[in-house]
Amino acid sequence: MYLTDPIEALKHQLDTLGETAKKGFVRLSTPCQVDNLVGWLSVQSVLPHIYWKSRDADAVEHVTLGAVKAFDSLVALQADLAALAGIGGEQPDYFGGMAFDPDSPGWQHFPGCHFLLPRIELRRQQGVGTLSLNLRFDDRCPDTEIAQAHACLAVLKAEKALPRLLPYIYQREDRPAQKEWAAWVERVTHPNHLGHTPKVVLSRQTCLTAPEMPNPWALLAHWQAGAADCFHFGIQLTPHEAFIGCPPERLYKREGRHLMTEALAGTTRRGQDALQDQALADALLADKKNSLENQCVYQQLLTQLEPLSSQVQMGEAHIVKLRSVQHIRRLIHAELHQDVTDQQLLAVLPPTPAVGGVPRESALAFIHQHERHQRGWYAGVFGRISHTSSDLAVAIRCAHIGPEAIRLYAGAGIVAGSQPDEEWRELDTKIADIMSLLGMG
Repeated sequence: MYLTDPIEALKHQLDTLGETAKKGFVRLSTPCQVDNLVGWLSVQSVLPHIYWKSRDADAVEHVTLGAVKAFDSLVALQADLAALAGIGGEQPDYFGGMAFDPDSPGWQHFPGCHFLLPRIELRRQQGVGTLSLNLRFDDRCPDTEIAQAHACLAVLKAEKALPRLLPYIYQREDRPAQKEWAAWVERVTHPNHLGHTPKVVLSRQTCLTAPEMPNPWALLAHWQAGAADCFHFGIQLTPHEAFIGCPPERLYKREGRHLMTEALAGTTRRGQDALQDQALADALLADKKNSLENQCVYQQLLTQLEPLSSQVQMGEAHIVKLRSVQHIRRLIHAELHQDVTDQQLLAVLPPTPAVGGVPRESALAFIHQHERHQRGWYAGVFGRISHTSSDLAVAIRCAHIGPEAIRLYAGAGIVAGSQPDEEWRELDTKIADIMSLLGMG
């Protein structure tokens, strides 16, 4: 559907904005019906592009264009949150993420930390769409801000159908190869190593090359159709590079001072029928190796949250069933102290033991010593932050799409009892969904 009327409505609101309204953060909004938000996003020329949808059943679907302000540190982001909260009025949402290790070299066009306040937001909840234009008047010239907003509105385009995913022939290279992977697992599971580092999450980069790359937004749209119980995200900072994913794992969700997080670790495949599927789930819950892997995660989360919270509670272990795999999950709820900020939470919680290991320092040291591929934003953080609430996912089950290659990432928690061949098969299971979309399943 064409957006002529919503665009004209926003232009009118912008032109008639009174001088008294030009204070702090201002959001102008109008109803807008778009059939496919990803299709609308993919044809826009204004960068960056961001897509975000939480895994909750009633979650708002967000697409954003451009940036009013961008922040490459948590300190700068938190300062902006505090500045606007001090002014009062409506508070904005910031979108973005962080690398697995923000202090190490990562992907070329992805900073270690990058969150932005978007210029344009298109949101949809329960079928109702809203197009919004964001403005800032607390730290910039009003005339310049309005001119930039008009320029952004002027180039918005109507949505189009996403291009089809064509059956390219991909060349595959795994880094590390299976033989080297087996050697890593044997080192981690050696009794001398387990004595000081009981868990290390090792990862693999699967690099797929072809003469042409698929449209990242078309790939995300197909992927999310089979990942209803997951988060869905995508970010495109430059014209020819994107990072997309459908991760199952929440880093945390904060509503005011209430925080919810989870220990999601321990994996098995899905069964061929309901009976086999339940048998595999029961075996997963009873398995000592997988229970240890999950325990490593929740024990560290509880330790990290205790000094930030007045109360922490953990639920019972249960099974989460995804399209290709099943996981053990324990939910954790905490009541945060009054002055705890997202900056503090993001300085403490990631990388979780589900993607790094235990203890964190020695596990990360092993990862940095042995993994030659750059994790970048894989196993990092992606999501939405605001003054009143935040929702962030652990950026796993993802794909980094560049002009010449697609890089898929998968990890496995290596603990006592881990077998190299079994863990290698788990990596293949974790990328099975997107591999099938690419015609390699």
